[in-house]
Amino acid sequence: MVTIHQGKQGHEAKAGLSRRELLKRGTIGAALVISGKAVLCPANAWALETTALKPDTMATLIQLARDIYPHDTLADRFYAIAVKGQDTRAGKDAAHKALIEDGIADLDRRAAPGGYRGLGWEDQRVAHLRDIEKTPFFQAVRGDLVVSLYNQKEIWPIFGYEGESYSKGGYIERGFNDIEWL
Repeated sequence: MVTIHQGKQGHEAKAGLSRRELLKRGTIGAALVISGKAVLCPANAWALETTALKPDTMATLIQLARDIYPHDTLADRFYAIAVKGQDTRAGKDAAHKALIEDGIADLDRRAAPGGYRGLGWEDQRVAHLRDIEKTPFFQAVRGDLVVSLYNQKEIWPIFGYEGESYSKGGYIERGFNDIEWL
């Protein structure tokens, strides 16, 4: 939602977020901006271009991904990379596109006037996710996320995962059997 506000002279209108609107949203992370066919994060210098899904849908998917698999140490760009596959698949499969667009629209309706992203508290968003967790929409997004999020090699060090071990001789010779805490 972009608000239009007038300049000091009262004759100049410009698009953007008013300070009041930004504070009202209460975002913890960086605010996402919709511009044309892209979702932008100016504060962290990344953007996600959409081809099939609406940019608002992609921004909501990023928030949804963070709420399904919350990691405070992961930047939103990793969640954006993880949900980009939904846009790619929607471009090839009209049924999948309808599933995602309709699922986000339903989620926004359930969340009230500000939509899902407009809910200020994680607990509120998670309550809505619990209501839809058995739906094909939620299952499709969650099922894809478990792979598309955690298969990003750039985040493995954050979790202490060193990657596959077969090429390095396996886990047993690399400290798997070092149990010092027992």
